[in-house]
This record gives sequence, structure tokens and C-alpha cells, in this order.
Amino acid sequence: MTEGAGRRDGELPDDLTTAEAGMWQAFRNGSVYDLSSGDALADDPHGGQPWGPERTVRARVVCWLLLDGPPALAGRVSSLQLVGVRISDTMDLAGGTVVPYVELRRCRFDREVLLPETRFTTVRLVDCTVPRLEAARLHTEGDLHLPRSRFPGGIRLTDAQIGTDLLLNQAIVHRDRSGRSIAADGMTVGQDLQAEMLESHGEVSLRSAQVGVSLSLRGARLLNPYTRHALNAPQLTVERTLYLTPAGLGSPLLRGTTPAQGTRIQRFECEGGVRLDDGRFGDALDLEHARFTFTDDQELSLRRVQTPELRFLGERPARGRVVLSGARVVNLMDRADSWPGPGRLHMGGFAYENLVPRGPFPLAKRLRWVGAATAEYHPEPYERLAAVLRAGGEDEDAREVLLAKHRRRRESLPIAAKLVGYAQDWTVAYGYRPGRAAVWMAVLWAAGSLAFARTEPPPLKSGEHPDWNPALFALDLLLPVIDLGQAGSWQLHGGWQWLSTALVLLGWVLATTVAAGATRLLRRS
Repeated sequence: MTEGAGRRDGELPDDLTTAEAGMWQAFRNGSVYDLSSGDALADDPHGGQPWGPERTVRARVVCWLLLDGPPALAGRVSSLQLVGVRISDTMDLAGGTVVPYVELRRCRFDREVLLPETRFTTVRLVDCTVPRLEAARLHTEGDLHLPRSRFPGGIRLTDAQIGTDLLLNQAIVHRDRSGRSIAADGMTVGQDLQAEMLESHGEVSLRSAQVGVSLSLRGARLLNPYTRHALNAPQLTVERTLYLTPAGLGSPLLRGTTPAQGTRIQRFECEGGVRLDDGRFGDALDLEHARFTFTDDQELSLRRVQTPELRFLGERPARGRVVLSGARVVNLMDRADSWPGPGRLHMGGFAYENLVPRGPFPLAKRLRWVGAATAEYHPEPYERLAAVLRAGGEDEDAREVLLAKHRRRRESLPIAAKLVGYAQDWTVAYGYRPGRAAVWMAVLWAAGSLAFARTEPPPLKSGEHPDWNPALFALDLLLPVIDLGQAGSWQLHGGWQWLSTALVLLGWVLATTVAAGATRLLRRS
């Protein structure tokens, strides 16, 4: 019987094997076709026990059913639902349109599956072994499910369009010849992309990918320590939240949720660099309990990321860098022990509006955090932190931050300017503690009054001078704006002239400092 005749009348083609004939009838009936033996060890699609011809079907027959299969039986809807079946040869559906529902569970493919530019409604490969999945520009109206499946040669989903959900939970994917385990640049997912407890040996590439709801890598292990990136996803857009967080173990009810305290968890772990530059995350970028293992040349790159909330709550990486240059967030939720040390944190142009520390994060540690981000003096991180503290009503802390900024700047100055800076710091704290300047004014006034009490200089004009008053004379020298009628009425010579000049200069400096401090207080700076 020819293939065409078989398609028209639904009768079995002559050249089908027994296993293929059973699959043909199950397809027409829309029922599950299960060739499992009942022995868990023998039925393991990832195991080493061979599956013989009694449970083997040719890929050509599978493609025939999906692309141009027989009509369904009366009152039934045709579908391909296989369990425990071995598919020999290469399954090639490139460029085809598959209308029937496709679900394969615990199946074993001998060779790669080719689905480039193929159109599906929904396709599920659950707990299967697939040497490689080649599905560039794949289009599905519904889901693409690949949970618990293994892909020794990687997955390619470049420019694929997934109508609803893409599931990769507990999948194990190894690198292809280019070093990528999952190549999905430009992919679009209509709803969720779930890759919880994914195990990736190679680079996961999601450049310019778009996810309509959330992207979950809870509990995933991304292993690519010897090249630049384990996760390479610049210009990634996630309408809700990207989760690089733990996954709860033991209950299916925990999937897709952040596990409660006390739940046994598997952390998100990444060995290799992470690149999320220019990413857009509609709700949050969540790194709670994430564990990153970098070489000295690798980094967690969040350059120019935009998100309402960054939850930087992972473990401090022992090596490598964290780069937030140009990132913009509203709420920065962090822990003191999550940030790397000096020289390994870069925050040039990092803008945030609110600080939400998880656990104690005293100002001294916050200042060390800012200092760690600036190998050389740069005012911007200090001014940003001061502005955020001021907006939150922490005026005193904001002044401490600006004082720390001046102290950091002092270290980059020449020796003469550095000495002047130390004097300004010791005397008036660069004007951020105006009360100290007022104390110095009082001390100098008292000292000047005592000194001038030991002399009575001659008047400039006889008969046109007030009575000599050492206290008023010293105060008139110290106050640069107010004229008390003393300083311009007496002639000083020698050391007394030098003393009066010193008091005038100190008075200008201290009065200016007091005025500047008062202005800052009025401006809530």
C-alpha cells in the first residue's frame, strides 16, 4: 500500500512494524501509546539498557503522522502521545505545520530533533533523551514543555516564538560545538519561562529575548567556568520578575514560588560570568541567596539595567566583579555581606531612589560600600547616597556621607592641599558640623580677650575713640561683617598686629563655615 492511500482512507500502510502499527492506531484514536516494560531501570530513557525493536519506531513514520497523518476515528481527535518509545534516525519536521497535539514522555531519540521554522499548537517532550534539539524560529501557539529532559548536544531556540509557556524545569543541557548549551537569542515567550533546577553545562544565551510574564531560574545550576559567560542575556526584557533564587525541594506545590523559611532548598548557582546589560525587568530582579563563582576576569554585569526593585541578597562572590554602571532602580534591597570588596564593585552612574537593607547595615558599612565602588575618588556615589538618605529624612547620615566624600577627596590632593584639608576636617569638619566652628569662635574670642587684656594700644585719633575693651576688640576682629567700633580705633604694633591679623583671617574662615552650615541645615542637606 502506498503512503498516499494510507493517508486517504486511514488504513495501515503495509511496511509498518508492529510498534509503528500500534502508534498509528493510537494516533487516530487520540490515545496514549505506552511501550514501557514496567521495570523502572529498564524504562529509564537516560539509562544504558538498550531498547529493542519491540519499542522502536522510525522517525520517518512519526513525521508522517504529524505532517500528513490519517484522519481521526469518528468522534476522536488525533494526537501523538507516546510513552517509553525509542525513535530511531533523525526526526526532521523543518518548515512543517503540525496540527495534532504532541506529547512524548520518557522517550529516547537516537538522533537530533530538527524543528526549525516548524509550527505547532503545543508540544511536550517530558523526561526524554534528545541528542540535540534544533528549533530556530520555531513557532507554537501554546506551550513548549521540555522538563526533566536531557540534551547532550544542546538546544537551539534562536528567534523562536512560544505562544504561552516555555518549561525547562530540571532539564540537563550540555554544550554544543560553539560552547552554548541553550542558544535562544531573540526568542519570545508569551507568558512564563520556567527553568527551575535547570542544569546547564555551557553558555545560556538569551540575548534580546522577551518574556511576557516572569523568568524563573530558581535552583538552577549554570556551569561554564572556563569561558566568559554562563548566562549571556544582554537586552533581556522580562515584563515581571527575573528570579535567580532558591527552589523548594520535595513538593510540586513549591514550584514557581519562593520557598518559605524552613523549606529544604536548592540555591541558584552560577559558575561563570553573568551578563544582563541593558535588561528591563518590570517588577524586580531577584538575586536572593544566589551563589556566584567567578574567576578574576568574570563578572556579574548589570550595566544600564532598569527595574523597580533590585534584590541584591546573594552570597558575596569571592572573586570577580559586580558592575552596576548606569543601572537605574527604584528600590535597592541589599545586605551588607552581599557586596564584594574594594576594587571589585563598580557603580559609576548607578541611580537608586530608596535603600531597603535586609538586616543591619550601619552607616559605617554603607560608606565602605561606596568606597569599594570607587577605586579613585569620584563624588557621584557619595552624592547619590547622601541624596537618598536626605530624601528618607536621614539628614545627619547624609551629612556624614558628604563629610566622607571630602575626606576621600583629600587623599587625592597634593601634600599642601592635603594638610589644609586635615586642618579643615579637624577644626570644622569641612563645614558639616557648624557647631564645632562656633566652639572655635568662642575659644578664639576668649583667648584673644585674655591676650589683649595685657596691653592697651594707643588710639588712632586722640579724643575720637571709645574706651579700650579687650573683649569687644577681640570680638570685632573675629566678626568680619559686624563693626563694633573697636578694631578701627586702635594702633597695634609688632606681635599684636600679627595676632589681630590672624584673628581676622580665622574669623572669616569660621564665620563662613558657620554660615555654610546654617545654609545646609535650612536646605536639609
